[in-house]
Amino acid sequence: MVNVALLQGKKVLVTGAARGLGRDFAQAIAEAGAQVVMADILTDLVQTEAATLQAQGLNVEAVTIDLANADSIELAVQHTVEYLGGIDGLVNCAALATNVGGKSMMDYDADLWDRVMNINVKGTWLVTKACVPYLKQSEAAKVINVASDTALWGAPNLMAYVASKGALLAMTRSMARELGPFNICINTLSPGLTLVEATEYVPQERHDLYLNGRAIQRQQLPQDLNGTALYLLSELSSFVTGQNIPVNGGFVFN
Repeated sequence: MVNVALLQGKKVLVTGAARGLGRDFAQAIAEAGAQVVMADILTDLVQTEAATLQAQGLNVEAVTIDLANADSIELAVQHTVEYLGGIDGLVNCAALATNVGGKSMMDYDADLWDRVMNINVKGTWLVTKACVPYLKQSEAAKVINVASDTALWGAPNLMAYVASKGALLAMTRSMARELGPFNICINTLSPGLTLVEATEYVPQERHDLYLNGRAIQRQQLPQDLNGTALYLLSELSSFVTGQNIPVNGGFVFN
């Protein structure tokens, strides 16, 4: 059961919220009492999902965002601030993750590399940058960058994605130093292979590798990450910053 008071009154922006982990994060955060703006490039789908949650009595709104477009990012953040009246929390979940692997480093497509890095790294930086002026106005702002445990164990045949998530780990540490004086905590959450739309293309042998290699030997579901996300957005983690928390059933340990 979600503690409905844990994030009561908080104002949170979640990117990549139309489906998968972002969609689940948005629902869990709203159920914990926060007002949530769900942002995604999939305009129709994010509007539909927001309407579904609104029908359940949750305080959510949808907005379009394209992490490859700086103007789109600025407009999305402006819309969020207008709707929420500020920002206390940000979950950077949007990423280019589908069909970005399957080839070795020798055969990887250079244009795909650029797209992955542009969206997953530069886009995450630009969203955070656009939110910082408003996060500074919050008493205890929190940011979560959703990385991946692939960067921790060095998953093969997934070069750009792994590199982009590794960059998020390093970028988060640097941001923590710069944002700490404003009492803004920023951390990374690194999921293992999770059963969502974005991982449907992943070969069965990779799923089996995770399943057999975990300390808790079962498939990972989006809900498995919600508790850690809520903790990182709440007052419970107000002295935790610059950290990475792998949530993968014990496939990779810190």
